[in-house]
Parts: sequence; C-alpha cells; structure tokens
Amino acid sequence: MILLVTAPQGREGDAILELEWAIGRVKVKGTDWRGVLLAETPLGKEEALERLRKFETQAIQRVVPLDELVPAKWEAIEDTVLRLARAINGSFAVRAKVRGNRKLKERELEIRLGSLLVERFGLPVNLSDPDWTVVVEVLGKKAGVGLLRRGELLRFKVED
Repeated sequence: MILLVTAPQGREGDAILELEWAIGRVKVKGTDWRGVLLAETPLGKEEALERLRKFETQAIQRVVPLDELVPAKWEAIEDTVLRLARAINGSFAVRAKVRGNRKLKERELEIRLGSLLVERFGLPVNLSDPDWTVVVEVLGKKAGVGLLRRGELLRFKVED
C-alpha cells in the first residue's frame, strides 16, 4: 500500500516519526516537494487507515491512499484509472493535484478522466458527496492513482 502524506513545511521529520509510530511497518521517502512524503507499507489499506485514524497526530495533515504509481503521462494515467474504475458502483468524482509537471493540468485531468468514466461505464458524477473518488497525485515524472471509498482520504487539523 502506498500513501501520499502531507505535513506542514519543515515538519516532515515529525510526520515520518508519526507514520512509523502509527503504522509500524512502513518505509517513508521524502519527495522534491516540501511537506510531501510517500510511505509504503505491507499493511492493507483498511488496516493502515484505521491505525492512522486512531493515532493522535501533530504533524500529519492529509493521507491519500494510492493504488499505483505510474509514469505521469496521459496514457498511463488513463489506463490505470480505467482498470481501477471497474470496481466503482455508485457515484464518483475525480480529484487531481499536480506538482512539478507543466504538461498536465488539474482541471483538465479531472474533466477528461471524469468524461471518460461516464462514457465507458455510464457512472453518475457527484462532485459534492461521491461514493467513490478517483485521485490522481502528480509528482513530477510520476503519478499516483488511487480509488477511494467515502472516508478513505484522511484529513487532520495540524497547528503550523
């Protein structure tokens, strides 16, 4: 399981320690972006998220579970989204965040991928309260793609 984790800039070290304490078996790497970490754990998504929900964090702001890391190219992202989206039953939304890549734009990713899923699978779009969220997190030359049920994207209030 891959987790994209954000923390306040300068608090990445604290966030790494918290991830290690909360999850136990985890390998955390920094990225080229301040406040953005990638964590890998052998735990399943549900168990990893449950441990993080119960943990009292001081430095972790967001946790985005990712199913796959792929090259940050349209074709690779599109193929991965289409494969993962077969599991969707219910409404969906696409959310994209682009860092360090001038070829890809957040709105364009969201609109094109959303349209593709509607065309292919006839799924209903719900931008305010979807049953499923397709997340695309672009980090330079890599893109993380995840398919999340409601409540699987974790947000914590952290004092800067």
